[in-house]
Amino acid sequence: MSDLAVNRQALHDFEVLDTYEGGLVLTGAEVKSARAGHVNLKGSFLTMQNGELILKNAHIGHYAPAGSAEGYDPTHDKKVLVHKKELNILRGRHEAERLTMVPISLYTSKSRVKLKFVLARGKKKHEKRAVIKARDLDRDTRRYGEYDT
Repeated sequence: MSDLAVNRQALHDFEVLDTYEGGLVLTGAEVKSARAGHVNLKGSFLTMQNGELILKNAHIGHYAPAGSAEGYDPTHDKKVLVHKKELNILRGRHEAERLTMVPISLYTSKSRVKLKFVLARGKKKHEKRAVIKARDLDRDTRRYGEYDT
């Protein structure tokens, strides 16, 4: 299992509640481009359309050795494959609890391209600052040790 792309900003902006995994429907050139590392998940999200799970705003660049690809849109919507039971759970929680589905990482499993995504709630600005402050204090404590003043 090797990571092709990681969305670090999502972990800063959202409070993670549940983690899910799904397969991504891609063309052959998109798979090769993803394996070459031409993927960006920043700003992407998942949504429900016609009873299907769709990944939006994920950028998978053009695979240059495949030749010219006129009309290729690197941010086109991509279908995510999950079990029907998981899809029903996601639909219910997404609508009832007003939660967001955010991709965390894109990776390979055997010969498949998989997407790890989370059901999350957005953090407020003061919550983000509190996390940063706690992390800095913890780092300083580990660096300098406990001492009396």
